[in-house]
Amino acid sequence: MIVIIAALLGAIVGAFTAKRRKGNTLDILQYAAGYAMAFVVVGMIATVVLHRLAV
Repeated sequence: MIVIIAALLGAIVGAFTAKRRKGNTLDILQYAAGYAMAFVVVGMIATVVLHRLAV
């Protein structure tokens, strides 16, 4: 669940970042994908840490 939320949040942040920098549609899509992947990595690490601490 954390990973999905992180991916969506990353895509939103990436899209807003590209839009603020006045990027075209492909720039917005690329930033959204890149940020989503970076946030997914962080979300995976958070998931593993939370599961390890719960045991």
